[in-house]
Amino acid sequence: MQITRITTALDPRLDDIRDLNHSDNRPDLPGSKGLVIAEGPLVIPRLLESRFPSRCLVGTPAKLAAFLNNYEVDPALPIYEISRETLAEVAGFDLHRGLLATADRAPELPVSQVLTAARTVLILEGVGDHENIGALFRHAAGLGVDAVLFGNGCADPLYRRSVRVSMGHVLRVPYAHFGGTHTTWQRELISLQDEGFRLVSLTPDPQAENLSKALYDQDGTPWQRIALLVGAEGPGLSEHAMRATDIRARIPMALGTDSLNVATAAAIAMYERARGFEN
Repeated sequence: MQITRITTALDPRLDDIRDLNHSDNRPDLPGSKGLVIAEGPLVIPRLLESRFPSRCLVGTPAKLAAFLNNYEVDPALPIYEISRETLAEVAGFDLHRGLLATADRAPELPVSQVLTAARTVLILEGVGDHENIGALFRHAAGLGVDAVLFGNGCADPLYRRSVRVSMGHVLRVPYAHFGGTHTTWQRELISLQDEGFRLVSLTPDPQAENLSKALYDQDGTPWQRIALLVGAEGPGLSEHAMRATDIRARIPMALGTDSLNVATAAAIAMYERARGFEN
């Protein structure tokens, strides 16, 4: 493998990681270069092993040496060694992990493909916070969710912060977007019901069914295929989306509280789903 030492922040070979915190032309914006950017030795292997075509690996001497000592990369992958000062100048801030990899975005998978053989699916509506998106994917990977589907108004799952918070699992858990607009995407939920999914919308409504019952049939057997729906912080799922589901479910809350962070609530639901198959 060949490692190229770069000493100036102006080198165009570093453009993949330039201005990472710039609001207008970040390289991970779909309308800009549309790249996927991974940070650190735990996340980068998941990018390099993913379906996203790798472009380059960039790091400080110590971080790069440690990574390459433990991980075998494609000999054709460009590898650039730069100082921490140069990295900070290029990126626009001090990246303490000192190691980045970039990849091109791959064509998005269709909904039908990510549902193939899926038993548990997470559906998001209006989740606009990148850190929540990342946390949801990390929980989904850890708790056995087979796919994530996006309704209207969700943040970009391939934004650098989402990739980082997910620990790279957004690159591993299959996902797809419904094709409808904000007024029609809910109609596409019918296709999941046709495929045998029971659609469960999570809500703090005290009139909703207890989560521990909503995921099981009358005999206490877990439904074979489940889709869990969660909405944005604050407003939650739209009424339109909840009307399209089979049942509304709530997590019992202590007196004086009314809701949980969306990623936390989804994790509890995903755990209850996984627990049902262990009993």
